[in-house]
Amino acid sequence: MATLSTHVLDTALGRPAAGVAVTLTTPAGDRLDGGVTDADGRVGAVGPDLRPGTYVLTFATGDYHRATGQEGFYPSVAVAFTVGGAEHYHVPLLLNPYGYSTYRGS
Repeated sequence: MATLSTHVLDTALGRPAAGVAVTLTTPAGDRLDGGVTDADGRVGAVGPDLRPGTYVLTFATGDYHRATGQEGFYPSVAVAFTVGGAEHYHVPLLLNPYGYSTYRGS
């Protein structure tokens, strides 16, 4: 079984994005787990151990931007990814009010 973690960095403010709600679902929208980023912008463990397949992490970016006094364009960011085997997966989000990027971390 695979494990999953995530973190969010606010590239506009140059710091971790604390307080971002994160939800893990299946592609069909079935909720598996959720969490909120800590002061370091991290959720150390998201979800149960994952079987191979596709999953979606959704970040509540609009709520975060409002809470930090920023006007954002994206109310949420959904990142679909594929788990292939029994290893650790890390899905970071680099965020600013008008853009974002993601990659497979370690």
